[in-house]
Amino acid sequence: MPRFSNSALDATAALRALFDATPLQRNDHLSARYGAEIWLKREDLAPVRSYKLRGAFNAMRKMRAANPAQSHFVCASAGNHAQGVAYACRHFGVQGTIFMPVTTPQQKIDKTRTFGGDAIEIVLTGDYFDQTLAASQRFCSEVGAHFLSPFDDADVIEGQASVAVEILDQLGRAPDLVILPVGGGGLAAGVTGYLREAAPGVDFRFVEPLGGASFAAALAAGAPVTLKKVNSFVDGAAVARVGALPFSRLAWVHPEQVLLAPEDRICITMLEMLNVEGIVLEPAGALSVDVLPELAGEIAGKTVVCVTSGGNFDFERLPEVKERAQRYAGLKKYFILRMPQRPGALREFLAMLGPDDDIARFEYLKKSARNFGSVLIGIETKSAANFARLAAELDAAGFSYRDITDDEALAEFLV
Repeated sequence: MPRFSNSALDATAALRALFDATPLQRNDHLSARYGAEIWLKREDLAPVRSYKLRGAFNAMRKMRAANPAQSHFVCASAGNHAQGVAYACRHFGVQGTIFMPVTTPQQKIDKTRTFGGDAIEIVLTGDYFDQTLAASQRFCSEVGAHFLSPFDDADVIEGQASVAVEILDQLGRAPDLVILPVGGGGLAAGVTGYLREAAPGVDFRFVEPLGGASFAAALAAGAPVTLKKVNSFVDGAAVARVGALPFSRLAWVHPEQVLLAPEDRICITMLEMLNVEGIVLEPAGALSVDVLPELAGEIAGKTVVCVTSGGNFDFERLPEVKERAQRYAGLKKYFILRMPQRPGALREFLAMLGPDDDIARFEYLKKSARNFGSVLIGIETKSAANFARLAAELDAAGFSYRDITDDEALAEFLV
């Protein structure tokens, strides 16, 4: 067996001292919808609720074997990598210093501290991750610690390959297609590296958030490039630059194999998985499931494995997820309406609303020196078609209005 496959098998065997294989579950709901065998590789059920522990553990294990005197490890992360490193530090009984941005939610800080206990120290520094990363690397050099990269490291990639080892063992055969989320590229490089050697007939699709498509940009340029702007909503996969080492191992990927998932559409997938299946996924963890509708025509009758990469979701974000999902589905819109300042104008407008229309937001500023007042109004409904009917009634009545739902800057300021 080729060298990488052997290393992945060794990493998987070593991991069993830490946790059992995460479940590979056939999902009846999705299978029935797409006429396929849809299996979910539940990395959201790992001890730190993401696959990141695999790579952190393997890199730490191999460094300790090569240099037993190395007992101080450093990382920079605002999420899953920090928790994986913290867990591994406690397991090996080594010292860990974890740098996190000052803006990191308290829930993530607390979870990292819980996993690491007395083995770790958390340093909050920098408003942005680039500042945090630079501070962690300076500190690492100063104290002679070992820096644990979240994805740009051969041993980390090898550890993530254990996901693929478990898939083949649990399924008992090679799937037709594996769908993988891509952030820095460590998981994708590890899983494809193993399966291309152990099961060369497997096909792959790679999913990135639309607002953080650094892998697609790298494939187009022929080398990693830094995105000028990144939408941070899918925080587990939205990176400005795919890792150099992962990209070198993924350069064979054809651009058509990379799919981009709109952030608001991902919210619909998250809510469906929660409400229908009772599965809690973070935005990055929902990426592989989110693109199934785009692949419906080519996966019928096939065996498909979706890697649900993480479930570290803060339920304080649930209202935002619901809001984004409704807006993407066309079930919620925001308008600025010019309301005539005359008796009965508001009553006239309210009469235009249908039985399924609900006012979710209403702010009216009356200015006595003007003939019209400005209204910010948010409306929820049960069918997107209801908004076409409402617009027709507003036009017929001569009301002046503006739909600001998709005006990102204005909606963010007013809503």
